[in-house]
Amino acid sequence: MVELRKRRIYKGGEPLKGCLMTSDIVEVQLVVFRLGEEEYGVPITQVKEINLLTKPTRIPKSPPFLEGVINLRGEIIPVIDLKKRFELEHIGYSDDGRIMIVEINGSIVGLIVDEVSEVLRLPKSSIEPPPPVIAGITSTYLEGVGKLDDRMLILLDLNEILTPGEHDELEELEEPDVVGSTANE
Repeated sequence: MVELRKRRIYKGGEPLKGCLMTSDIVEVQLVVFRLGEEEYGVPITQVKEINLLTKPTRIPKSPPFLEGVINLRGEIIPVIDLKKRFELEHIGYSDDGRIMIVEINGSIVGLIVDEVSEVLRLPKSSIEPPPPVIAGITSTYLEGVGKLDDRMLILLDLNEILTPGEHDELEELEEPDVVGSTANE
């Protein structure tokens, strides 16, 4: 039996999110998804659920990357299209598209991705610091780059994908009087 010890692992003076310490092995458990041809990973601890892609209800005068809101079991959830947020080429949605329900800075948000492919464990030794820009995404959003066999995973810091002002705007959308009962079920 492997004994788990609760110890924070640090990267550049900050705790590395989603890390698990088992004796001498440090690894991150990730949900892996695609945007276009690139693979991305986010800590599983931030992912609440993964749903089929449904059409969100549009909100007037919202940021271009905000697709709208959905009603998820009575809770209004803002939905962000990550391709639009990262200003990546947007061709449309496929049948493999999903809405990942995640926690970003204490708020529950839906993220539209092209496909969720797997959950995996990545050793810390396989994570490199992020370059200034990768796949059109600035290092602000990047946690690092994971190397796994012949694959490279772009590891995202979900808490950085919104500016404080954008985060406040999305929190306002979660209040029931803003959207009324027009959200999808």
